[in-house]
Amino acid sequence: MPRSLKNLKKAKRKSKGGAKKGEGSSSSNGIPSIPAKVWQPGVDALEEGEELQCDPSAYNSLHAFHIGWPCLSFDIVRDSLGLVRTEFPHTTYCVTGTQANSAAANSIGIFKISNISGKRRELVPTKASNADTDMDSESSDSDDDDEAVNDGPKAPVFQVRKVFHEGCVNRIRAMTQRPHICATWGDTGHVQIWDFSSHLNALAESETNISKDATTVSNQTPLVKFTGHKDEGYAIDWSPLVPGRLVSGDCNNAIHLWEPASDSTWNVDNNPFVGHTKSVEDLQWSPTEQFVFASSSVDKTIAIWDTRLGKSPAASIKAHDSDVNVISWNRLASCMLASGSDDGAFSIRDLRMLKEGDAVVAHFTYHKRAITSIEWSPHEASTLAVSSDDNQLTIWDLSLERDEEEEAEFKAKTQEEVHAPTDLPPQLLFVHQGQKDLKELHWHTQIPGMLISTAADGFNIFMPSNIESNLPANTAAA
Repeated sequence: MPRSLKNLKKAKRKSKGGAKKGEGSSSSNGIPSIPAKVWQPGVDALEEGEELQCDPSAYNSLHAFHIGWPCLSFDIVRDSLGLVRTEFPHTTYCVTGTQANSAAANSIGIFKISNISGKRRELVPTKASNADTDMDSESSDSDDDDEAVNDGPKAPVFQVRKVFHEGCVNRIRAMTQRPHICATWGDTGHVQIWDFSSHLNALAESETNISKDATTVSNQTPLVKFTGHKDEGYAIDWSPLVPGRLVSGDCNNAIHLWEPASDSTWNVDNNPFVGHTKSVEDLQWSPTEQFVFASSSVDKTIAIWDTRLGKSPAASIKAHDSDVNVISWNRLASCMLASGSDDGAFSIRDLRMLKEGDAVVAHFTYHKRAITSIEWSPHEASTLAVSSDDNQLTIWDLSLERDEEEEAEFKAKTQEEVHAPTDLPPQLLFVHQGQKDLKELHWHTQIPGMLISTAADGFNIFMPSNIESNLPANTAAA
């Protein structure tokens, strides 16, 4: 699995007004005069003098930011601002961990982004709306000063607090039931659990824009530091049903079960679950069965485990023709498990069909390089997002089928030629580009349609305009 980030460099403050290749520009001067068409990495080539241009109408909201060093992993922290939020501006809290070029330079970032602006786009744009090219400061970099541009909304406010972490952070996860409790997998081979309540409370009370380049890094002692793994790892997951229950898997094929003993202590079973013959890459608890979890491995298999049945898997299947990098268990349709492999393929399995043999209900080979992250939508049972080493983040709706009449009606409404490839799968709903070396994505469980992704060049936070959700039809106030 291609886990590491390439060519590690600390992000620097950029001058205002410079949109990066592949990002949108809030200026109408950035819109190309020639007819736009979809560009596919690995298929289309850029001619000399050509550059990629983001289509602002494809997004309800789009912003970019970074915290300094690249981050391989992050998690969205559940907050108390509302279970289903639909009105702009939005606020979100996250935790992340760095991949610095020296062990001593690493840290965990606890950050808050507020004033995330945007507006709902029409699925079928009119000629009049085509002239409206500002995206409420979309693809703004958080380096920008917090001032209005052309009397538009202010840029998002970025606030961060940093805690020293020994070595690079391979994976970080926040507990759903107690979001201030986070677990980290380090390249030192240690799994640690942290209490970030003081940092989250400070961010919640502050409205000051804290520079991401601030050098202040606090020292904090973790609640638990487990040294029982024989190697570093990347697989870790909190149980959605039992608060505090955790599994962690390493590159030495072992999976350890953590059981909470109190609010701040854990009992870790030193006798690991063993069934894979190579590195454990990802872990996912069942959304409905508190003793059941799934694992994926470099040995090309997916295993289903029941902690009541001993230390061997209850079921094991050959899932792909190469490393199974990532898995995601559908929390709205608990029989569905998605997996992504090193050869760029991803599959959907109906676990009710495991005993009958082939449980694959969908298989896609759109991506041509390794799948790095996969996650089901928390709001639509048939929708999932996938990121790949081909620098694409794609969104898929498995309920869609090609409808030639609907396509003809769409072309008639737009009254112009639609320059879209004809060989794309009908289930492909959206393609997000502009980030290099994509590593992880997450849907926001409390803001329908919002996704955040991390890559070598920083984070993107965005809301595609064609994702059905209860977004406000009017432009929100800044």
